[in-house]
Amino acid sequence: MSRILIKGGWIISMDPSIGVLDRGDVLVEDDRIAAVAPSIDAGNIGAAGDGEIIDASRMIVMPGLIDAHLHTWQTGIRGIAGNWTMGQYLRGMHANLATGYKPQDIYLANLVGALHHIAGGVTTIFDWCHNNPTPDHTDAAVRGLSEAGIRAVFAHGSPKPDPKEGQKHFSEVPHPAAEIKRLRDGAFASDGGLMTLAMAILGPHYSTYEVTHHDMLLAREYGLTASAHMSGGFHRMVPDGVYKMRDDGLLGPSFNIVHGNDLSDEELDILTDHGVTFTVTPEVEVQMGFGDPITGRVIARGGAPSIGVDVESNIAGDMFAVTRTALQIQRLIDNRPFAEAHKAIESLSVSPLQALEWATLNGARMMGLEDRTGSLTPGKQADVILIRADDFNIHPVNDPVNAVVFYATAANVDTVLIGGAVRKRGGKLDHAGLSDAMDQLAASSARILKGSGAMAAAQ
Repeated sequence: MSRILIKGGWIISMDPSIGVLDRGDVLVEDDRIAAVAPSIDAGNIGAAGDGEIIDASRMIVMPGLIDAHLHTWQTGIRGIAGNWTMGQYLRGMHANLATGYKPQDIYLANLVGALHHIAGGVTTIFDWCHNNPTPDHTDAAVRGLSEAGIRAVFAHGSPKPDPKEGQKHFSEVPHPAAEIKRLRDGAFASDGGLMTLAMAILGPHYSTYEVTHHDMLLAREYGLTASAHMSGGFHRMVPDGVYKMRDDGLLGPSFNIVHGNDLSDEELDILTDHGVTFTVTPEVEVQMGFGDPITGRVIARGGAPSIGVDVESNIAGDMFAVTRTALQIQRLIDNRPFAEAHKAIESLSVSPLQALEWATLNGARMMGLEDRTGSLTPGKQADVILIRADDFNIHPVNDPVNAVVFYATAANVDTVLIGGAVRKRGGKLDHAGLSDAMDQLAASSARILKGSGAMAAAQ
């Protein structure tokens, strides 16, 4: 049995029964959290090669962050979409840039993107992969995530190129059942590993209802979460899609909606009543004109929103920044009526601890992984991060939760464990060949951008 004792840190457990400890220890045995307490007897740990003790006396210890919505394949084209609207994104990205990707490009983007997330304290991602025109692209994406060692839900999607003559528009093409079967019978036959399977579907806002109905039944057949983009400032293909899905018995906890900014109150009532989950990507939604993020509207209905980066082509893949942005935008929304009435607020509507729930526990629940990650709970997988509390931008720590939410960045992450395996130590990733992979990603990016005319295509 391998044993790691993380000793003497500030503990943000995200487990209500444990809470926040000013000083505490976390014991990891093999891939599991064995105990969390103010003090754990080290016994013979660290002696004669029996395990190790990690000194966390200058660290904040917490569960790994969870990015609940990420198009990892865009890692290599960072900065391209920083000034794009949604319409420019659809034209420049899906109808243009995406079509130039080879399987090796997807592999490199997923490998480096996942490693970047690990370095930034993210232990789990929901990889919404919608640039996989061939099985080779899909397998390359999965291989990149696997080699990085991250915990991931791989959401198999479908590309969105402009149709060629004689082809159907992507909105009329059902999800490929044979490909889902191949993945479920092969790489994702087990649900117990670091990587599990989901489906990234189009409908009902971006496909015909017949395609939505087909895709939802396919996800149900294979026991998969189905995640769909809704909203985006465009005309819905199926305006009454939520009602149709309700009437056909397609709504439930295995259906995830990303964005959802323009959903009506009645639609939100229906969706939350059926246990549908919601993921908010605040920075992208604000930039691309989706409208106010629905974080607070979901909470008001008893829902538990999760949050994500979305696309690194226009924002940093830093979940600390996303968490902070999600919190402050929701406060802005809730404070707006008081400002308009020239009245002072008496209290804040959402707390920093709630924001950390969006980035940990709620993401785990959305992915169906709440029994193995999202909190420092004995029995769960040891997905643990250590944040340097003596760095200039955090020190001194007067409140560890506030320190993480308002001051921490990816640069402060010192140590990362995923399933008990140390993936980052002393501020350095444990991954051979990282430099070569980054060089290859740069070459991949240069080729894709040169061949696409991406900036002109988006105008």
